[in-house]
Amino acid sequence: MGLYSLITGRRGPSGFGSASTAEEVTLGIDATNLTAIITGGTGGIGMETARVLSKRGVHVVIGARNMGAAENAKTEILRQNANARVTLLHLDLSSFKSIKAFVREFHALHLPLNLLINNAGVMFCPYQLSEDGIELQFATNHIGHFLLTNLLLDTMKNTAKSSGVEGRILNVSSVAHIYTYQEGIQFDSINDICCYSDKRAYGQSKLANILHANELSRQLQEEGVNITANSVHPGLILTNLFQHTALLMRFLKFFSFYLWKNIPQGAATTCYVALHPSVKGVTGKYFADCNEVTPSKLARDETLAQKLWDFSVKLINSVSKKNYLGFGDTT
Repeated sequence: MGLYSLITGRRGPSGFGSASTAEEVTLGIDATNLTAIITGGTGGIGMETARVLSKRGVHVVIGARNMGAAENAKTEILRQNANARVTLLHLDLSSFKSIKAFVREFHALHLPLNLLINNAGVMFCPYQLSEDGIELQFATNHIGHFLLTNLLLDTMKNTAKSSGVEGRILNVSSVAHIYTYQEGIQFDSINDICCYSDKRAYGQSKLANILHANELSRQLQEEGVNITANSVHPGLILTNLFQHTALLMRFLKFFSFYLWKNIPQGAATTCYVALHPSVKGVTGKYFADCNEVTPSKLARDETLAQKLWDFSVKLINSVSKKNYLGFGDTT
């Protein structure tokens, strides 16, 4: 799926393309037996993903940092679909404490978990550290989702085993993963302000999303678990994610309007990989425009993916006396 396909909307092998919408790619799918967690489902493509999944019958649990925005999103989803099942829980992905509290509250609901959509993110932030002392884009976009996924993994495994229904984990990445630091991930200087670039730090976090999904996929396959893990590029969509460069993005969009998607189109790839039957059993892949595509060479580096996994575990454990990756410990 190249530039020509993006501009023209030409459909790929899946039967869908850049012009396809989230509703179109899920048309006719009955997902009333599924439960999904969507991070950042309060606006933009996250909210559209939540809306469309709930329209197909999924019980959607939205993890949100801004609960006021979450309530507004839920109200709008219910306005369009009175039968929608939407649950709201507070979640700040830059905070280990918040992530652990979210998992504890989710477990208290005694719900199954079929789909985990790691959608939330921050972009092009000025240099700052999270409350746990980690560069904010890496903390929010990668480490937070890495921790959340690991703490929910046993629930997903139990659900897949008891229901016989394949579980699916999606990391929302970006084509920006190609624009990262030279070594891909700055393991030795993740927090260094001296070499910080807001654009490359974002690309680094999006590369980490793909590497995380790939290594998780490998481990799940090795374990024989009925859960897939993939990553997606939603496309260029002007949402609140661009809050730090809004004027620049509007300027660029004026001269490259043919490359940009609207929100229903931007949510299509996520919804396709989450629900479409043709993706059953497909794991460790990267999707754009609802079709499997090839990411960068660094994103395909298995050694780098394993190194990132080990680094992430050590980083999380280094900032707390407790082991936050104790799967059975969510108290």
